[in-house]
Amino acid sequence: MVGLAVKRDAVAHLQAVMGLSERRACSIVGADRKTVRYRSCRPPDTDLRRRLRDLAHERRRFGYRRLFVLLRREGEPSGVNRIHRLYREEGLSVRKRSARRKAVGTRAPILVEAKANARWSFDFVHDQFANGRRFRILNVVDDVTKECLAAIPDTSI
Repeated sequence: MVGLAVKRDAVAHLQAVMGLSERRACSIVGADRKTVRYRSCRPPDTDLRRRLRDLAHERRRFGYRRLFVLLRREGEPSGVNRIHRLYREEGLSVRKRSARRKAVGTRAPILVEAKANARWSFDFVHDQFANGRRFRILNVVDDVTKECLAAIPDTSI
């Protein structure tokens, strides 16, 4: 879906570069000739746009709805839809929060004594029987010798 402004630009480009007539360029682009010829008679709203921009830069976390409330308090009679249109046309948006900073540096490894039975690790392993019943195995492993000290199977651990 292409907007009307893009279609107008495409028609103008075809007329300037290729030397096509307006009728031919509009039929190629798929634009209505009346929409291509239309020139808006809407006032530019420069004061309102400037004030909206100033407020948006002053209050970076405010979206168009809260800026509308601030403008309404200042006596601006415009509706929320008009403020939203100007907000979009000015390219304003709520600033994205920066991501949380990652931890800097390397983590210190846990000191392990280099003798057997100083530290153990536990881990569950699970599977299921052919009939679909599940079972789990609790494995106890010595961290230094990598020896499995115990393997306890059960259907309900």
